[in-house]
Amino acid sequence: MTITTFLRPLTAVALGLAALTPALAADLDKRPPAAPPEGPSSFFLFSDTQVSYRYQFPAANPGSQVQRADGSFRNQDAPKHILNISHADAWAYGTNFFSLDILKSGAQFPAGTTDGFGVPTFSDSGNTEAYGLYRGTLSLNALTGTKAFVVPGLIKDVSLAFGFDANAQNDAFGSKKRDVVGGLNFAFDVPVGFLNASVQAYKEWNRNGFNVAPNRDVSFDTVPEFEIVYNFPLTFTGLPLSIAGFNNIVLPKGRGVNDPGAFAFNPKTGLEFLSRTNLVLDVGKLIYDQPNRVDVFIGFQYWHNKFGNIERADFKGTEEKSFLAGVAFHVF
Repeated sequence: MTITTFLRPLTAVALGLAALTPALAADLDKRPPAAPPEGPSSFFLFSDTQVSYRYQFPAANPGSQVQRADGSFRNQDAPKHILNISHADAWAYGTNFFSLDILKSGAQFPAGTTDGFGVPTFSDSGNTEAYGLYRGTLSLNALTGTKAFVVPGLIKDVSLAFGFDANAQNDAFGSKKRDVVGGLNFAFDVPVGFLNASVQAYKEWNRNGFNVAPNRDVSFDTVPEFEIVYNFPLTFTGLPLSIAGFNNIVLPKGRGVNDPGAFAFNPKTGLEFLSRTNLVLDVGKLIYDQPNRVDVFIGFQYWHNKFGNIERADFKGTEEKSFLAGVAFHVF
């Protein structure tokens, strides 16, 4: 299995893993040799950059809700148009993955702001979010020049894993998420495709526009976080088709504030679970025998306790069940 065969489908999975997500786990399961390749032109063993668009519906947003005639509440859903640019590469000692999403919501999730007293003002257009993430690995087998981190038939390699997320959004909440992750990544020995799992520490800082100073900037507890990324070719179909996705779990991370006066807008968070599965078709290979040029995909996303928010009778939008579809172009 070549490096390109492993990595190219993953970037199709990560066609904008962001909004979210804490989401995402983007380790690329490439274990290059211990000795770096010779010559400056061969520094990267693999490199792929792609631009993609996807449509998601229905998206949920914590606190976005509609009141029924009987006084109860239900989710207020909205579509999202998402433009993504992502880059993946592998070098002698590890991997890098970067993704940037620009997400435009429907008018159901309006743009807006809050004043110094936490009072919101809304516009009549949907909000826009930018969400970027980076994930990197350093292979322990490559760093030590050994096979000490191989468990035959189970683990191909163990790597140091690290990364960060950052976002900005022009809604009333005014999210400015910043998080860092660090831990270990395990590359499982599977017959085809790849399966990676990371066990990491997770620390998040954010902003809550409904709070007033000095509680507007929030800092959550450091908690365990788990990321799983996979891609498996569906060769039995006779098509250049694969199933690819990720799962992400963040344990409850506290309130983010210590002031009891701010607890009303900062309830305790719950276990957050995000999962996305894509069915990816390599159209370039299928139509004109040029693989790794153009992909189309459909998928499903499930998000429980979105951003850590726990659903209440008067607070909806914390569970998301969305379909998505899109197209990706490998630009270089």
